Amino acid sequence: MKHILIIEDETSIAELQKDYFELNGFRVDMCHTGREGLEKALQGDYDLIVLDLMLPGIDGFEICRSIRSTKEVPIIIVSARKEEIDKIRGFGTGADDYMTKPFSPGELVARVKAHLSRYERLVGKKPADDEIRIRNLTIQTASRRVFVAEREVTFTAKEFDLLTFLAVHPDRVFSKDELFERIWGADSLGDNNTVTVHIRRIREKIESDPSAPQFIETVWGAGYRFSV
Repeated sequence: MKHILIIEDETSIAELQKDYFELNGFRVDMCHTGREGLEKALQGDYDLIVLDLMLPGIDGFEICRSIRSTKEVPIIIVSARKEEIDKIRGFGTGADDYMTKPFSPGELVARVKAHLSRYERLVGKKPADDEIRIRNLTIQTASRRVFVAEREVTFTAKEFDLLTFLAVHPDRVFSKDELFERIWGADSLGDNNTVTVHIRRIREKIESDPSAPQFIETVWGAGYRFSV
């Protein structure tokens, strides 16, 4: 059952959304302040987040930015703010969609289903399990285990995070700066050479010939790409 977090300060709106989601087979948590919503979003394991902008404590823009810096969960902003600049800012902080109030709860449910379906296709795993399988490589995201030709290989936390991030975004090129910010965080100590070192270690563990990689390819002058 898919798990959705609603961060909305208007209780009546949150309850209405919750009712519609539960009628469609979703499990739902609700938060009514920005701080509580951010804590739940970062600590919980949610499949999608519905986020209001005008919240007490921390506004929706900051929440979206904070979630996106650590997680790839789909985020749909719902707000009474209709100005184009707000929509541009919302997408700029990492939102996947932006709906203006008032709207049909049925439309919200339809958009949630569409985003979940698209996310599952991009991640490349079935909803029933937490495995990414690409040729002889298997990544078990829930248990954080990696197998190469059915043989388990030990990974450090950051190696696993980096490998998984690339694997769930196949055929996309990421620069070293982008990867460093995604995995280590913009405020972390170090530099993008850390990425180069970790890529080399990952290749040594998953590639039959690390000097001619088949999974993580170097795109000269641009960064790295995971090939499927």
